[in-house]
Amino acid sequence: MKAAMVNEPLNMEIVEMDQPTLESNTEVIVKIMAAGICGSDVHIYHGTSPVATYPRVLGHEIVGVVDEVGSQVDQLKIGDRVIIDQVMNCGECYACKMGRGNVCHTLKVRGVHVHGGYREYINVDQSSCYILPEKIAYTDAVMIEPATIAVQCLHRAELAKEDTLLIMGAGALGSSILKVARLSGAKIIVADIFDDKLEEALASGADYVVNVGNDEAEKRIREITDGYGVTVSVDAACTKDTLPFLLNVTGNAGRVITMGFSEEKTEVTQLRITAKELDVRGSRLQNKRFQEVLDRIEADQLDLTGAVSHVYKFADIQKAFDLIDSGDTSIRKVVVSFE
Repeated sequence: MKAAMVNEPLNMEIVEMDQPTLESNTEVIVKIMAAGICGSDVHIYHGTSPVATYPRVLGHEIVGVVDEVGSQVDQLKIGDRVIIDQVMNCGECYACKMGRGNVCHTLKVRGVHVHGGYREYINVDQSSCYILPEKIAYTDAVMIEPATIAVQCLHRAELAKEDTLLIMGAGALGSSILKVARLSGAKIIVADIFDDKLEEALASGADYVVNVGNDEAEKRIREITDGYGVTVSVDAACTKDTLPFLLNVTGNAGRVITMGFSEEKTEVTQLRITAKELDVRGSRLQNKRFQEVLDRIEADQLDLTGAVSHVYKFADIQKAFDLIDSGDTSIRKVVVSFE
């Protein structure tokens, strides 16, 4: 079978690999139909990820169709359309026993630590597969995984309708968080430096938008919150400047959620956290949130269509990464299709 292998940073090629076989009686073989390109895939391609290893087949936003089943598979059948959970955890460490397998001590992530979905077939345990609603196309279905990331971060934030939420960043991640956060009934502010993205955020349900390229951004957030500050903030931009900003504009007893993997140093003082007794919490990947998202789609509470801006054939995957590197402002979500 063919696979897109990143041999080392900035060196991707389509290679021939052995087609996977069933390694246990509860595994299935999935024929990949589409895979999304996430910011973390781009970081691995560039060599800026602190956790990836090489050579590596990237891709963790993976949807496909079941092509073969093991003798003890009882949850799936050949022909089922599925999305694959990329998280692989041990089930035995402290984090796993606390129900937080997404930060397992020996965590492995498909497309990061083991080969992912930029290939024609993949073998996974049936427990990692979730059946897709018939009404969603494969290319749109890749957005389910980003939605699970949003559900996880808002779970970590304990977001409630009484909250005022600030989403820092209106890109693909911030947009996914906005879609999910709207279901909470909370007041939502979206911040970014691009006016066109802020206009899209308003059209997608944000109550307020703030351009943080403006020196008056913090003042505007204070005005919106009657001087108190937001009660929940989520860093979906993940630059060295965003966390200090969020610590400033989050009010007493608030929660600040970080999602970035940058090792770049940033200026944070204890006073900013202790004086307001802020909770600063990381949110990584997702923790079995797929079915929750799928149920929302089935109930017509969550619409993931319209987020994909570009679709490339698998043979043209290098062109897809080149487009992302071009900085084209029309880019929202880029998908690789195997159909």
